[in-house]
Amino acid sequence: MFFCLISCSAQNRISIDNHKPDGSATTQAQEIVVGANNMIAYLPLLKNKNIAIVANQTSVIFKKNGYTHLVDSLLSLDMKITKVFSPEHGFRGDADAGEKVVDGFDAKTGLPIVSLYGKNKKPNSEQLKGIDLVVFDIQDVGVRFYTYISTLHYVMEACAESDIPLIVLDRPNPNGHYIDGPTLKMEHSSFLGMHPVPLVYGMTIGEYAQMINGEHWLKNKVTCALTVISLKNYMHQSEYHLPIKPSPNLPNDKAINLYPSLGFFEGTIINAGRGTENQFQQYGAPFFPKASFSYTPQPNAGAKSPKHLGKLCYGIDLKNTGKLSTVNIAWLLDAYAKTPKAETFFGTTFTAHAGNVQLEIQIKKGLTSKEIHDSWQPEIEAFKKVRAKYLLYK
Repeated sequence: MFFCLISCSAQNRISIDNHKPDGSATTQAQEIVVGANNMIAYLPLLKNKNIAIVANQTSVIFKKNGYTHLVDSLLSLDMKITKVFSPEHGFRGDADAGEKVVDGFDAKTGLPIVSLYGKNKKPNSEQLKGIDLVVFDIQDVGVRFYTYISTLHYVMEACAESDIPLIVLDRPNPNGHYIDGPTLKMEHSSFLGMHPVPLVYGMTIGEYAQMINGEHWLKNKVTCALTVISLKNYMHQSEYHLPIKPSPNLPNDKAINLYPSLGFFEGTIINAGRGTENQFQQYGAPFFPKASFSYTPQPNAGAKSPKHLGKLCYGIDLKNTGKLSTVNIAWLLDAYAKTPKAETFFGTTFTAHAGNVQLEIQIKKGLTSKEIHDSWQPEIEAFKKVRAKYLLYK
């Protein structure tokens, strides 16, 4: 079995469906080899260790004709997996955004699953008792308020405090081709953003882990014994199409690309497509002016109670938008202008999503999208100098 898996991973051409804006599909051959597939680099490190895995539905090893879950693959190789830690959305990735995930057992393997989005977001010493090594393998999308990097932070911190090595199996960043957006101010740090980085930071999760360590962002400036299993054939400008949804409301490449721009709506009264099949590919509200495009949010997977449930929303359809290489703030300004004064546009989490109070102030003052975008640039340029120290890829 060991040699079969190594042979399969060496193929490094993964055929997956890439959906066009019109809904049709083409097949592309991906030559990027993810860290999980580079088993020859990390299996020797796992041998005879009691291992905990931080994983979800994206934690897979690709083969010629599909994929197998990392946990299943390692168990088949007689690796001693003793526990699984699961992030937001759960081990199988089917919980709503923000929904607490409870501890339990995996029905397939019988392994205990400890939620890092329930009672605690950081593994405690009791949960790490008897663990010799932790493996982190989760597909990220490169956006600060996407909480997997916050889970990474707490896992690194817990490993450092318990003197347990951590291996991060790197995966491509589908938004890794640019850096943009407001930079977080530390006084507004939360699980939606823990570090002073722009909204879109242009790094893989392995590179980001190195930055967390190198910039001493962990509590008491501890550092984690970190090993990153790198990608092969990857550059930050590489096209990468995720074959598995990273979370219920990011169903395709278009949603992932629009997410940095439309994710701001999570902190407002505006619906960003939750409760439809086009999450983060449209936005609207019942009080917008009547328009040719409309939709009615209904409960579905990942959105049991979406904003404006059961109400007809007028809005903007963005499914045919070209690929973005910048954060588009114009849609947020458009929605603000269409919201009646009697409605409260900004919600309690808007500052956490933005990472600072300036964005709300700028919108209320009537600044243009260009003025707002220009205001981000000094901090972005400063961040690029920090980022450069930790890059593994061009």
